[in-house]
Amino acid sequence: MIAALEETRRKLDVSLWAYVIMPEHVHVLLHPRRAEYEMRLILVALKRPVSDVAKRHLEVTGKTDWLDRLRVKYPTREVFRFWQPGGGFDRNIFREKTVASVIEYIHENPVRRGLVKNPTDWEWSSARFWDGSSNRPIRMDEPFV
Repeated sequence: MIAALEETRRKLDVSLWAYVIMPEHVHVLLHPRRAEYEMRLILVALKRPVSDVAKRHLEVTGKTDWLDRLRVKYPTREVFRFWQPGGGFDRNIFREKTVASVIEYIHENPVRRGLVKNPTDWEWSSARFWDGSSNRPIRMDEPFV
């Protein structure tokens, strides 16, 4: 997921403001830098590489039971569906104050789930970046810069 975030930032010219990777879902706050963009393309850029890696991992490790669970059969074809159907939940944010509260909400996910005591204890989150730690998987961009 980290590689997909970095690649999406680079290829589609988006600012990455916050993220948390949970055991079964992901939260991402990003901002397209271009006036013209397609959210659909951003979602594909984030989701497809992760789905491809997951499928290859299941194939290589022989986890056919999981491959079967994630295979969706249509009358004329079968597809591997790693992500839930649909585009995901997205909303537009226009105020700096709202951005800060959304970042806090994202970072608190592992705490609310009881996985860690503090947001910075969760390795797969931008909380460490915003706390000033150098021990982080990816850098964030400054909001509204």
